[in-house]
Amino acid sequence: MSCRANPRHLRDDDMNICLYGSGSRKIDKTYTDEAYKLGCRMAEEGHTLVFGGGYTGMMGACARGVHDNDGKSIGIAPEWIGDFEPLCTECSRFIYVDSMDERKREFLNNSDAFIISPGGIGTLDEFFEIITLKKLKKHDKEIIVFNINNFYDTMLRMIDEMGQKGFLYKQEEIFKVAEDIDGIFKNLRK
Repeated sequence: MSCRANPRHLRDDDMNICLYGSGSRKIDKTYTDEAYKLGCRMAEEGHTLVFGGGYTGMMGACARGVHDNDGKSIGIAPEWIGDFEPLCTECSRFIYVDSMDERKREFLNNSDAFIISPGGIGTLDEFFEIITLKKLKKHDKEIIVFNINNFYDTMLRMIDEMGQKGFLYKQEEIFKVAEDIDGIFKNLRK
């Protein structure tokens, strides 16, 4: 897949955008193709990808899209994560941490916005922590759920039900949902 773009010159509104997503090698190509296109668009727009440093799955596909289009990336991971998945060697910068908690802190410290792409337990852990921190006013960064092929519909219904039944203290918009890449970038510009 190719989507070669001409990256524009950096501007004041260039962001470090953190992508949460699966590193699994078993993901259907429909999802990884979208992640690759997202990486292409990030490079084209001059944004830097911040991610878990993996070379496979959603993370790896997005990173390849960024790197194939001369974009920048920051990988963040403990060195031992390489025992579970290969690490990306093309990152502009790699931050090695000791734990997954430290990794999440570095994601927050090094990012201006967050995109939640399809993933598993680790992605859900990252998503719920980042929205909890926003709800507790520890940051005010944009969070966008990238709902490729309605992947997150069940989770979104559950969150709505929690609000309807009073389990969420104050129902407010703490994240947005985008069905496609254009939707992500519209939300980032608001």
